[in-house]
Amino acid sequence: MEKFEMIVVIANAGFSGEVMDAARAVGAKGGTVMHARGTGRKEAEETFKITINPEKDLIFIAVNEKVKDDVMKAIYDRAGLNTEANAVAFSLPISSSVGIK
Repeated sequence: MEKFEMIVVIANAGFSGEVMDAARAVGAKGGTVMHARGTGRKEAEETFKITINPEKDLIFIAVNEKVKDDVMKAIYDRAGLNTEANAVAFSLPISSSVGIK
């Protein structure tokens, strides 16, 4: 039985296309984008001395665990913290699912 992981990406608003292009290039089939607003902006800006855009895109990408590391690396390389997308990503195991092939 195949195992899947959910990659969750938090990126500045408007950069979901870059995230998905990077993910698809190494094996992801698609994802779901939700618009969100971050909190803690003032504290983070004071602590890290950076400007944080509160408008975010949340991108959820279910992938076969075999390609998870490749997808996360591609997202980091193309849209990570050293880019305008300023994306962070993490993965969670999917313990059961229906409709994922």
